[in-house]
Amino acid sequence: MGANGTVKVAFFSMEIAFDASIPTYSGGLGVLAGDMLRSAADLEVPMAGITLVYRKGYFTQRLDVNGNQTEEPDVWSPEKEEKLKEMAPRAEVEIGGRRVQVRAWRAAVRGLSGHEVPVYLLDTCLPENSEEDQALTDSLYGGDEHYRLCQEVVLGMGGVGILRALGHTEIESYHMNEGHSAFLTLALLEQRMGRPDLGLASPDDVEAVRSQCVFTTHTPVPAGHDLFPKAMVVQVLGAARAFGVDVSRCCPEATVNMTLVALQFSHYVNGVAMRHGEVSHGMFPNYPVRAITNGVHAVTWTSPPLQALYDRHIPEWRRDNLYLRYAIGIGLDEIRQAHEEAKRALFREVRQATGESLDPKFLTFGFARRAATYKRADLLFANPARLEWITQQVGPLQVIYAGKAHPHDADGKAMIRRVFKAAAGLKDSVRVVYIPDYDMRWGQLLTGGVDVWLNTPQRPYEASGTSGMKAALNGVPSLSVLDGWWIEGCVEGATGWAIGRDGSSHPEDYIAEVASLYDKLELVILPMFYGRPHAFHEVMRHSIALNGSFFNTQRMLEQYVSNAYFRRPEAAIHSEEEGQRARVNGQE
Repeated sequence: MGANGTVKVAFFSMEIAFDASIPTYSGGLGVLAGDMLRSAADLEVPMAGITLVYRKGYFTQRLDVNGNQTEEPDVWSPEKEEKLKEMAPRAEVEIGGRRVQVRAWRAAVRGLSGHEVPVYLLDTCLPENSEEDQALTDSLYGGDEHYRLCQEVVLGMGGVGILRALGHTEIESYHMNEGHSAFLTLALLEQRMGRPDLGLASPDDVEAVRSQCVFTTHTPVPAGHDLFPKAMVVQVLGAARAFGVDVSRCCPEATVNMTLVALQFSHYVNGVAMRHGEVSHGMFPNYPVRAITNGVHAVTWTSPPLQALYDRHIPEWRRDNLYLRYAIGIGLDEIRQAHEEAKRALFREVRQATGESLDPKFLTFGFARRAATYKRADLLFANPARLEWITQQVGPLQVIYAGKAHPHDADGKAMIRRVFKAAAGLKDSVRVVYIPDYDMRWGQLLTGGVDVWLNTPQRPYEASGTSGMKAALNGVPSLSVLDGWWIEGCVEGATGWAIGRDGSSHPEDYIAEVASLYDKLELVILPMFYGRPHAFHEVMRHSIALNGSFFNTQRMLEQYVSNAYFRRPEAAIHSEEEGQRARVNGQE
């Protein structure tokens, strides 16, 4: 918000982690959204966030001794939350021929100077609505396909309506963080036309909407994009409004692809890392997909001991994250001491949560990601005999895991069980701890307190990844497959280490990646940690100076402001040749 309360950018996201204690997020997408709004508050960007209230949250994870996951609703009440304020204006959306009332709860994200960015949590739990409609804003990523479609109508069309009802009439850019909110484009089209007969929209009408919209895609695989049967969309939106998706030419084979809706109606489209921009352009060759590499909010994700260290040596870092470049001048002993303090804090919390006592002198890996199969949490245990030999011959290793599987993801749940089984088999040589119910608080402790961050995705499915960026801010180097952000962040032996080689994924890569993982552990990382600690601390320092100073949402948001939000659409729409040239040169 500006000094007069003006909102120029409306940021729509299915999940936003604006507060660690309020369960309006499931993982990386929501945490990234929250970090972006925190940086908007720091930089005083006139922005507002829009999401749903999720009275039952995502879920609370329970794990038994064999790693079997069960879930319980994470119930909370916005009426009892002091950080939220109910807004009086209401909006209305039509769902299945019913008029559904929508209200908003306002939260405030406060920046370094006291500047506030509002986050509006949309809520249909109102007595005027039917019991079915009151539940539409209950569960994040819950329910069936029809429930999700109705939620996306509330988010996109209800969000535009709430902003208008609240008097935010000077919005220049509507930013869709993934395709979940793409129906906001239909609301803007209807607003421009003054009627719901969207099939009558002219090319000028479509272009007027396109000039206001920005779209970020996070998903590098076709299966990750929301698809709804056209008949269901017609039933939910009504035939007149549903014709708006025909205008966008996004209904191949009678299926509405929400990503294509967003692509067709956006003047600026980007992926979330250089490689992901290339992959997305290959998936959608008719659209000039650029790239703005993700980041994380530096102050949020830097541990208290490291914050104190930076405050002493480079006090400008909070205001300008680029000053973290000067961490290269901080003494190695000071970095080591600050990290050891963060490591002890992590181990205290681990012991309290699990009863497990870890040794602070041992090399400790961290792996905390959503438990999806492509993230391959169990890759470290591909050859347990070799892993056991390495730890016996070179030096001890302990690993802290965390991560939730979606309630309907049987394969993800099976992967958690495999980690537990492998841990039991290695209990005499490798200590493994799995933290249940992973959330932002554990993310802060883990990325600040482990010694090496492990990331083992199957290429090219890692769009970006941000956990390693958080680790880098704390002087924690990564050992990671070259995918997502790590292609840009890996300086071998300086900011961390690569697993395998760069390139497209092939079936034989699995064997090569396992061999590379163990070779790096046996020949490089363990010998350095135990035998050449000075060299290891130099890698820690380079992680801060090279990666912490760049992979942050302050830099990321400045790129959105410069390239997308306040740039004339005519200038933003490059030719395919210009887009390719920008990707090759790494300019965007």
